[in-house]
Formats: sequence, C-alpha cells, structure tokens
Amino acid sequence: MFGNQGSGGAVASKRKIDFVGETLGRTVLCITATVAAVAVVAIIAFVAREAIPFFGEGRWREFFFSSGWHPTSNPPEFGATAIFAGSALVTAGAIMLAAPIGLLAAICISDMMPFGIRQIAKPVIEILAAVPSVVYGFFALTILAPLSQGMGMASGVNALTASVVLAVMAVPTIASVADDALQSAGRDLREASYALGATRAETLFKAVIPAASGGITAAIILGATRALGETMVVWMASGNAARIPEPWWDLTQPVRTLTATIAGEMGEADQTTGSARYHALFAMGLCLLLFAFLSSLAGEFVGRRKKV
Repeated sequence: MFGNQGSGGAVASKRKIDFVGETLGRTVLCITATVAAVAVVAIIAFVAREAIPFFGEGRWREFFFSSGWHPTSNPPEFGATAIFAGSALVTAGAIMLAAPIGLLAAICISDMMPFGIRQIAKPVIEILAAVPSVVYGFFALTILAPLSQGMGMASGVNALTASVVLAVMAVPTIASVADDALQSAGRDLREASYALGATRAETLFKAVIPAASGGITAAIILGATRALGETMVVWMASGNAARIPEPWWDLTQPVRTLTATIAGEMGEADQTTGSARYHALFAMGLCLLLFAFLSSLAGEFVGRRKKV
C-alpha cells in the first residue's frame, strides 16, 4: 500500500514538473514573439514619424513624380523617381538571374542528389548567405567591373554588375526555401506519380512543382526582398547615378538605388534641425519597409491559396 502511495506521489510530482516546464516554455515563447512583433511595429512607427514631416510639407508629388534629386541645390529638389527606377531595375535583373538558378538548385538538392550529398550541398549553398556583403562588393569592383569594361560597356559599375552580385546573394534564400517547399510535397505524391508510369521529369514538372508552387513563389518573393534591401553591394557596384537609363531597360548604365542613397547621404543630412533632406531619406526608408511588408503578405497569401 505504501509502495503504491509512493508511486502515485512520484507520478503527481512529475506531472507538476511537466506542467510547470510546459507553462514556462509557452511563456518564454510568447514573450519572445511579442518582443519581436513590438520591435517591428516600433521600427515602422519610428521611420513613419520621421517621414511624415516630409510628406506633410506637400512634397509627395515631387517625391514620387520627379526625377531630379538635388538635395544640396538652392532650392533643393527631392524627386526620387529615378532612384525608385534604379532599385526596381536592379532587383528585377537580380531575380531574373537568381530565380531559375535557385529553383534548379532546389530541384537538384531535393530530388536528384543522394541523401548523403544533399546533407553537405545544402549547407554549402546556405553559407553563401553568411558571406559579408562588403566581400561581394569588392568582388564586383575587382572582378566584374573590369570584365564589364572589357566587354565594351562604358562603365564597369552599372545595373548589370549590381544585378549579377545580388543574384548570387539571393540564390541561397531562393534555393533553401524552394527546397523546403519541394520536400513538403511529400514522398507519397512522388510514389503515386511513379506508380502511374510517369518519368522522373514528368513527376517533377507535372506533380511536385505544381504542388509546391506556393512555397516556390514565396521563395522568389523573399529573394526579391533580399535583393531590394541590400545596401553595400549596390552602393559599391551600381554607379550611383540618379537618373533613369535610356532606354529604361538598359542594365549597362549606372543607376542609384534607395538603399544606397540612404546609406550615402544620411551622414550628410542635418539631423539636429530636422532638414527636409533628413526627412526625405526616412521617406525612402518607409517606402522600403512598406514594400517588404506587402511582399511578405503577398507571399503568405500565395502560399495559403495554393494550399487550399
């Protein structure tokens, strides 16, 4: 009898310990998630607070519909159309290169490589994301820029050079997320396709990829966000010319991006007096934040819609 009571007490004590541990774990996770969400909201609120005075002065029309960026002239001009165009051109060029390469790498890792090699190849690709961006910038200046000039381009630092390096930086993100999406399609889908007589290529392109299309789309969106938010590479390799290329699709011409403008001019803006230039740079930062937020929502929406 006493043995049963002792055993019951030990079980009750273990249950209490498990309950306390589970409650503590949930509390820690809840606090961590809350702190992260509050930090994001606080960052957006701070950037918006510094950007609102610029738009409050009625400069939004000039900001979005003029290409003359001359913040030090008298009177100053804050037309950011050319800078928006430069960011869009560089990001589009990077994604056009990175999306097919990243998708092919994900397919190779997911369905072509043996398991042992896959365990090595995927971390090696993901290591590319850990390389400091300044290293990529020096690579662009010392290798790609002279190569571009040798191919007859007027300047080695241009939108194409920046796009190539940004594509290299975006490939790990696209490949990793797309690989996870392909893996989530499941082994059952593949085996069912093989059982119906489909080849490996037919299984991949007619069954697995359509089933994982939501995750693949999210991977491409994340890669685009990664390319758009990069600063050091575009600052060093894009040429920093605040003008729209002629023709607009010509990647061989120098451009300037939003991130490079913010990084290059924030130190020169008069923060103490709250100059228009200072608030205009925060307006650019707010536009970047809104684009990243909308891109995340789009990726989530596409992913859920494909699952349904």
